[in-house]
Amino acid sequence: MTSNPNSFRRRPGYLLLFLLCLFLLILAPTSGHAQRDDEVVRVNTDLVVLNVTVTDAAGQYVPGLRLADFKVFEDGKEIPVRLISSFSVQESPYASVVLLDTSGSMEVRLSLARSAAIRFLDRLREEDVAAVYKFDSKVERVQEFSTGRDLAPMAFGLRAKGMTRLNDAIVDAVNALADRQELRKAIVILSDGMDNSSKASSEKAIESALGIGATIYAVDMSATGNGSNNQQSAAVLKNFAEKSGGRFVDTPGGPALREAFANIADELAHQYTIAYRPLNQTRDGKWRKLEVKVSRPEVKVRTRKAYRAPKP
Repeated sequence: MTSNPNSFRRRPGYLLLFLLCLFLLILAPTSGHAQRDDEVVRVNTDLVVLNVTVTDAAGQYVPGLRLADFKVFEDGKEIPVRLISSFSVQESPYASVVLLDTSGSMEVRLSLARSAAIRFLDRLREEDVAAVYKFDSKVERVQEFSTGRDLAPMAFGLRAKGMTRLNDAIVDAVNALADRQELRKAIVILSDGMDNSSKASSEKAIESALGIGATIYAVDMSATGNGSNNQQSAAVLKNFAEKSGGRFVDTPGGPALREAFANIADELAHQYTIAYRPLNQTRDGKWRKLEVKVSRPEVKVRTRKAYRAPKP
């Protein structure tokens, strides 16, 4: 019996079935690889980002450092260069949240604090964004993240009243910053530090900030002559700043306060950013201690003290 060469052509269903089987055979062995690729992406996103400030004995920023000048330690173990994914100087933009204390205890200093916030916004670079929150008995957003340099009109109508929810304000700022894509994140606090109304503890607040790598800059607005209350306020604010690698500014007044805020903006523009993949890949949700050293004599290095490993 002679086969008809046109019979296969007259039955397109066979051809479609053949092509479908061939496609499934090709796809089946690659599904496992696709899953592993997803896992690689997940691991690669578990980067630890450190924003590092380096100053000399006179407090001036130290420029021109290279990656070779830095050593990063996690739980006392040095991170090898092969695990460092990126190193940048100054160029990367940052997102910041200004927290303005409007509680009753700030009545005589609110206008000064507002003036300092304006000074900070004015010193931001074109690529940087900032939001403004106020806090008293409740926490409210005054200004959305923006590249604008003018304080929202609403901020000029703020009045000092109510209690102080500083810790809750920090947690809210962290939640807002967590959604930002910028590698560098900062929280700038203007407060007398006397939290008396928050649901969150100060430990919860600092852990939240450390969890996203946010640097806290705290300006103590305590009134002079309050003795032990001032010391307690300063201790709380200083703890926030030191653990996150930021800076504490001790009760300046007038031009000194405005200059302090300008200096904070300048510092954010002079940081080194290091991103690395951790040696310990265990996803256990535990805290890891961090330390950065620089191979230069008589320099001071500031960065956050810890980070929390991802949970399973």
